Amino acid sequence: MMLACIGFRIDLVFSPPEVQDMLNPRQPPKPSQLGYSDMPSINQRKRIVLGRISGVYGVRGWLRIFSETVPIDNILSYSPWLLNDEPYTVAEGRKHGKGLVVRLAGHGDRDQAAALVGQRILVYRDQLPPPRPDEFYWADLEGLSVETLDKTLLGRVSHLFDTGANDVLVVIGERERLVPFLWDSVVKDVDFDAGRIQVDWDPEF
Repeated sequence: MMLACIGFRIDLVFSPPEVQDMLNPRQPPKPSQLGYSDMPSINQRKRIVLGRISGVYGVRGWLRIFSETVPIDNILSYSPWLLNDEPYTVAEGRKHGKGLVVRLAGHGDRDQAAALVGQRILVYRDQLPPPRPDEFYWADLEGLSVETLDKTLLGRVSHLFDTGANDVLVVIGERERLVPFLWDSVVKDVDFDAGRIQVDWDPEF
């Protein structure tokens, strides 16, 4: 998340990870923002980017973390993290100021921590809890084709972003389009089997 779009601030399982918007069953779905996808090559498990290591904290191996999850400390619910394709277990973590600080298992000094600064924090998609029927992870929407009600292809979802009022699909085709993820009024159907999102949208926009 990411969806109800969970995006990445795409989350669920009501206690652990990423539930950006816990929607009332009578409310329309909204994409969820749980990170964004790190596209895998053939036969690789899909990975999701949840944040990055932004710096070191102290001299005992602690790290400063920039989290993409909402709330930010949901990132601590996922372990192991993949850093430079290697798994790391979170030993301790907590909020610190407006961010997070974390200590990884086996890392007890500043030099070890410094070597990881700048690394993206990824987890496997199958580590995430399954979304509810009216929710979607942003990462699962990326790559889907987007077509109008009369089957006009607009392009594919490159990524999503949050305006505060609603989420927006960035659709890349012959040009870039910004399509609001507004269930029913704009988004009519999300069909993962067909790899398609159907929208009520003027192709001229």
